[in-house]
This record gives sequence, structure tokens and C-alpha cells, in this order.
Amino acid sequence: MNFKFRQMASHDGPKQLQEALDMSHVVKGRKDIHGISPLACDLTAVYVEGNVVEVTGALSAQLDMSCSRCLKPLKRKVDIEFEETFKRIDTPEEEGQNEEEDDIRFTAEDQVDLSPYIEEALLLNLPYTAVCKEDCKGLCPSCGTDLNERDCDCEKDQIDPRLAALGDFFKK
Repeated sequence: MNFKFRQMASHDGPKQLQEALDMSHVVKGRKDIHGISPLACDLTAVYVEGNVVEVTGALSAQLDMSCSRCLKPLKRKVDIEFEETFKRIDTPEEEGQNEEEDDIRFTAEDQVDLSPYIEEALLLNLPYTAVCKEDCKGLCPSCGTDLNERDCDCEKDQIDPRLAALGDFFKK
């Protein structure tokens, strides 16, 4: 998914960029995310004066995850607002002259590949943890029973073995 500055400058209006990208490599190696649907990208690129192109739109994908408390599989939809501004420069020195423009991406190339910026937006918006429901009780740390389905007979009040001797002190 890309655009060219020269084409954008000669184009009369905004350019629609729509594509479904495979982002499975982004979540590879994560234990909590088992799969991801193709990332639906619905973006609009608009040329602004001074070799500046603004790209805005929405990204969305469906994640196959595990609940962080009970380990049951769940699906989570991720919706991301995408907004990046690109400016074409002729020399690297021009980038240093525009220090006040922190949110602008500078490039010397005529063609800009949006894939790295889309990947970055996805990574920043992936859920840190996911739960199947807000009141999920999780698994018993002793026996592994799913506490959402039934209670177990394990000792609930575990005392730190280093402080166990003090337990008898307060019984007197």
C-alpha cells in the first residue's frame, strides 16, 4: 500500500487507498494471540501545499486470543484511527530545519510505502491483556479448576511460609 508525491500533486482530489493486508507476522510469537484476520485498511490520501500529503482513515482486524484469566479462546475486534503526515524533502538538511513539525514524516523518496506505519499503528493498539468477561474468576492457582464453572476445595487463605509461625502467635 503506497502513494507517490508526483501523482498526488497532479491529482485533483483525495486518493482512496483500500486494501486488506496480512499482518500475521506482527503477532507471531505472542502466546496470547493465536491468529489475526487480514487488516482492513480504508485510507484517504490528500495532497496539501508544499509537498505534504496527509493520510487518514481507519484500520480494523479480528484477533483470536486467549482470556488472560481462564485461558478460554475469545475473539476481539481492533479498530484503529490512522493519521500520518508525510513531507517530501530534497536534502536531509531540510529535515533538521523543520524541528517544530514533530508529527511529520520526512522522506526523500517520491514513493511512500505505508506498510511500516500501518504495522506500527497496529502494534501500538494491540490489547495488552484480554478477558472473556469482566467478572471472569480465572483458574485456581493450586489445582487449575476453572472457577467460572465450579468452586474447588483448595485452601483459599495461603500464608507465606516465612510468616507461618506468626499465625500461632495471634491465636493465644
